Amino acid sequence: MDKLVVFDLDFTLWDAGGTWCDCTNPPYKRVNNHVVDSYGSQIVLYPEVRSILEDLTSENIIMALASRTSAPSWARQLLDLFEIEDFFAYQEIYPSSKIAHFNQLKKDSGIPFNKMVFFDDEMRNIQEVGSLGVHAVYVRDGINTSIVKKAIASLK
Repeated sequence: MDKLVVFDLDFTLWDAGGTWCDCTNPPYKRVNNHVVDSYGSQIVLYPEVRSILEDLTSENIIMALASRTSAPSWARQLLDLFEIEDFFAYQEIYPSSKIAHFNQLKKDSGIPFNKMVFFDDEMRNIQEVGSLGVHAVYVRDGINTSIVKKAIASLK
């Protein structure tokens, strides 16, 4: 059976200068390996993000996003500028409960909650999504390969 690996955005895949992407100031532009907003604030992917996404893709693991940002279009712009948007089969990016995000992911993917792994930096989201039966993993300082491998192995 398929698995679904779901990521939050802010402080999980990227650091938007110590704040959330909806507190940045578009327009954005790509500069080397990061993005800057109109004030020159840097938004950076955590170092292992690209390799994690490439590894999961090579293992045919389906990926999704679940973010409650109040600026979905800004988040999508960042995904595009970082060139990672195409890694995600499903994207629930809008202000709402993570419960709503996961109910939609289950409906769209057909994958049951107990075959999903979710990574987020906010404990309230971990508890909320975990109550559905999703394997929810708290991410303190951005996602890394070790956290992802350990969580996926727990689904087997």
